[in-house]
Order: sequence, then structure tokens, then C-alpha cells
Amino acid sequence: MREELEKNGEELVREDSAALDRRSFLRLGTAAAAVSALDQNRAYGQTSSVPRENWSGTYHFHTDHVFQPQDVAAVVEEVRSTAKLRALGTRHSFNGIADSSSAQISMLGLKNVDVNAGDHTVRAGAGVRLGDLAIEIDKQGWALHNLPSLPHISLAGCISTGTHGSGIHNGNMSTAVREIEFVGADGKLHKLSRAHDPATFPGAVVALGALGVITNLTVDVQPRFEVAQVVYENLSFDKLESHLAEIMGAAYSVSLFTHWQDNKATQVWLKHRVTEGAKPPMPTTFYGATLADKKLHPVGREADATPCTEQGGTPGPWYERLPHFNLAFTPSVGHEIQTEYFVPLEKGYEAIRAVETLRDRITPHLLVTELRTIAADDLWLSMAYERPSLAIHFTWKPEEAAVHELIPLIEAKLAPFEPRPHWAKVFSIPKEQLERSYVRSKQFRSLVETYDPAGKFTNEFLRQVIL
Repeated sequence: MREELEKNGEELVREDSAALDRRSFLRLGTAAAAVSALDQNRAYGQTSSVPRENWSGTYHFHTDHVFQPQDVAAVVEEVRSTAKLRALGTRHSFNGIADSSSAQISMLGLKNVDVNAGDHTVRAGAGVRLGDLAIEIDKQGWALHNLPSLPHISLAGCISTGTHGSGIHNGNMSTAVREIEFVGADGKLHKLSRAHDPATFPGAVVALGALGVITNLTVDVQPRFEVAQVVYENLSFDKLESHLAEIMGAAYSVSLFTHWQDNKATQVWLKHRVTEGAKPPMPTTFYGATLADKKLHPVGREADATPCTEQGGTPGPWYERLPHFNLAFTPSVGHEIQTEYFVPLEKGYEAIRAVETLRDRITPHLLVTELRTIAADDLWLSMAYERPSLAIHFTWKPEEAAVHELIPLIEAKLAPFEPRPHWAKVFSIPKEQLERSYVRSKQFRSLVETYDPAGKFTNEFLRQVIL
């Protein structure tokens, strides 16, 4: 059995992209995860101690060769001396986006943080975790405009995949990037900036690691602020039909959580931006939902909420409230699979109801679904490119076979809304459909050919979805 699984995984990695259909894409993740489960005690890391699985243990990487440079000069040397490689961050992806059958280059050694107060920017190393970056800039009186639910993600990994927080007026994390520095396939350092490269910069930010290995990013910051988080329970989906925009815009950042049963969101998390030390309004009801009487975990009232950020309206630093989970704890549940789709916000209610028709198929395999909003942007491969979006996120139990059966069904329900999947999570939408959703795909491929004409940084995942 083990030999067959290993053989299947290797064959899928080598298989020509033209022959891969959407089921093959799903099998790639399933076979890899199965091998991982069998080999979790096997000795890996001939050149490094970087784990050979993603952080949740549900995806297994296909190479033992991982370089760990500690500075930019070492990154340049590894790129010049290696024929094929992929950049690797904090291993928070759930598919093969960072995978390689040849070599990976871990960027976690690049953690520099340099604030330019006069320019309202911070220049930071690719491998610094968002939570660590936040702590450092907050000490100096600054903040990022938003944070995703997990502060454990590396800066470059977050930016390269269009990862986001929530808030109708908040763009994803990539929208704050002012300049990107990377080592191209030619082994040279390149810089692209919002100010000096307006024609290509929007294609180089959310670039899926296809242009080269990011070394540093310059990101906009703003004066530090405080946030207070208030949680409500049991919001009827009926309220979303006429009030979706009002509900999602009721605080600086808003998240709805659901298990798709009983016509409701089980929890509503309102993250209010407040003046220092001030508590937000806390009415006993919110569109019919009731104020929570204790701190909650998104998965449900029974789950231990210790890892979660402070609730109850208590104000605190932005970086201790905007994420859902504290940096010191294992985020979310830990052993899980994730899927996410972006649909136009104006069609959000219809999309929610479409997915809800599958509730009895979804719920047995689901930990929780989160609904968030993201402002439109101009980044070519951003999931919110030129449209305000509702993101429908699924955190699944680690049941690969069941999840991979459900994903095409969900995608079929969302098809009328032109769903754009999160690049770092599990999906099966074929390249032809993605091409229609991402109207700048052709320009992106031309940009990749400029910096990586021979495909040094291309892997099987990129060939399947965009290149």
C-alpha cells in the first residue's frame, strides 16, 4: 500500500499538466497527504530541518532538499546554483503552491524589520511572521491596516497569495505593498514599486512565487490604533437578504461563522476600531443576534477559546484583536484542511444560499465556515481584483477523501457567481475557468516569462492553474 501511494504521488508530480483534469488536481493533494500519514516518522531534511509537511499535517512536500539562507547574498547564491526551486515560508498553504520535486528555499531566516517613519513604511524580510512584524512596528507607534485570522503567516507568503483579513473598506494584505524586492531566475536582485513601475507592479505583488524569490517587502503603515472585539450569537440568514452590506460594514472588521444548519450564522465577530482605552457600543442584540455571555472559539461554544484573541469589548492593540488567534498558540484547530472562494459582494447573499443547499453534505465534514468581506483592488491575481468581494471560507476536518468529493459540488453551486479560489487552499476549478475569472492572466504569463523564461520557479501547481 505504502509503495503504491508513493508511486502515485511521484507520478502525479511528474504528470504533464495538459493531461491533468480537475480530479487529478484533487488526487495530487490526497496522495501526498496519504504518504505523509504513513511517513510522519521518517527522517527528512538531508540539507535542512524544515518539516516536510504543511503546518496542519495535511499536505506533504515532494522534496527533501531545502536551503535555509540567512541573508540576501545567500539567497542569490542558492538561486544561481540551483536549476529548479520554490520559495517556502511558514508552510500555511494547503495545496502544492510551494511544493517542488527538486528543491525548496526556506525564507524564514530573513526577518529584518526597518521602519521609515517619515515615509510611513516598513521594509521587512520575506520570512518575518506577521505577528512578529506587528509587535515590532507597534513598539515604534505604527500599525498595518489589517491582519488575517492567523498572525503566524510569513509576510512574503501572505502577500504572494492575496491573503486577507476582513472589512468592507479593507483591501487584502497585498494592497499595502509599496515595493517588492526579489531574486529573479537570472540570479540578480530586482525591485518593482508602485510609484516607478505602474505597468507591471500590479502583476508582481500577488505573483504566487512565479517571478522569483522575494527577499524584502516595503509596506505602508499607519499610526497604531486600538481595537475592541464584540461577539454575538445566532444571526438569522434571513437578515442577510436585505442587510448583508450593513452587517458586514458594522465594524472595522466583521466575520460571520456558520455550520450551515438552522438558517443562521452561529457567531458574529465585530472588531471595532476605537480610541485608546474606549469600549465600543455593546447593545444586547445585533440584527436579532444576542450578545455572547462568554469568550468563544469560532468552531463553537464547546471549544476551548483560550487561543482566541480577547473579546467582550475590551480594547487592546490592533495586532491583538484583528486576528482571531493569538500568536503564542496553535491557530484554529491545527489538523485541518482549508478551502475558500471569493464571489462578488453584491451577489453574496445568493451565493450563501446556493452553498446552503449542500448543508447536509457539508456539515458532517466541517469544522466551521467563515464569511468575510474584502475591498476591491487592482492586483492582477488578487481574488478581489476589481470587485468588492465576499469570501466563503471552509475549515474542514482532516478527511481528505470526503473533502475532495465535496469541493466540486460546492464549486458547481458557486459557478454562476464566478468564484475565485484562494490560491493557497484546496480547490479544483480548472485553468480554463480561472482564465475567465482573471482577465489579466495573459499579461501575468508575459510578466513571468520576462523574469523566469525557463521556468526555474515553476512547479506543477502553477502549470495546472495559470502558466
